[in-house]
Amino acid sequence: MDNGNQQAVKSNSGRWFWGIFISLIVIAIIFVGISFIYFTKAITDTDGSLEISGKGKGKIAVVELNFTIFSSEGIVKQFKKYSEDKSIKAILLRVNTPGGGVAASQEIYEIIRKTRDGGKPVIVSIASLGASGGYYAACGGSTIIADEGSLVGSIGVIIQLVNYKELADKIGVKSMTITSGELKDAGNPFNEFSEKDRTYFQEIVDDTYQQFIEVVARERKIDTARLKEYATGRVFTGRQALNIGLIDSIGTYEDAIRIAAGMGGIDGEPTIVKEKNKTTLFDRILDTFSNNELRSIKEEIKSEFIDQPLLQYKFVY
Repeated sequence: MDNGNQQAVKSNSGRWFWGIFISLIVIAIIFVGISFIYFTKAITDTDGSLEISGKGKGKIAVVELNFTIFSSEGIVKQFKKYSEDKSIKAILLRVNTPGGGVAASQEIYEIIRKTRDGGKPVIVSIASLGASGGYYAACGGSTIIADEGSLVGSIGVIIQLVNYKELADKIGVKSMTITSGELKDAGNPFNEFSEKDRTYFQEIVDDTYQQFIEVVARERKIDTARLKEYATGRVFTGRQALNIGLIDSIGTYEDAIRIAAGMGGIDGEPTIVKEKNKTTLFDRILDTFSNNELRSIKEEIKSEFIDQPLLQYKFVY
């Protein structure tokens, strides 16, 4: 074979090699992309895929209220779904929260109360903390259970305002605000906090506090005058809360499951149903390779200083 033919063969072989190589790379990329989309979708399954444990005939749904309450949407959605599901015989609300926004806490309470009044038992199990808005929500349940050392209560309202006027005066910053009324910019951090501002916000706090008192007094059947002796914003241990009447019994999460089974008419061991953790594959990769402590600090800063509502049923600790 002459040199020309040899070079042609080598040239064709090279083209075939690179053609096959590039095709394999493209196929691999497509495969990885499809796999990524598939597993991400599987993990984030937005239709509310469930995590099921146990093989009993009766089902108990577990809803977790384990975050500072900024929004009611997730909890409300779960309660609506489980209240309409006839295979769910009882709902167990696992509470571990300092509370949060007033409106969101009230919305969670309302959906719990409606579910209970609609005939489906709602058993509330307080873990380490069931305070303020978390306790407000818990009052909608059929029964409230806590450990002896759980912290319960913190019946009260808080508005936290920051004032920068002295700092602004020192660095020569002036605020110019045009309003339609004298209280439109009440609480403006660049103005003096006047007595009118204080009276205005105090009236809001007092009315919201009265709403809290009315719900607890009605749901827990405690005389209002007696309740106000304890509704000073302080928390109580589970044992203290039981003596006051803020909870119904002392018990663990497993005790709450047993009570839920009884109230739901379930014989034997129940099947536990709850929503899967809706994290993406990408989030899990980040959790593996990133500094989780820094991420936690970032989320805490965001929640405490950016997202939080002004008016709160919240235990500050």
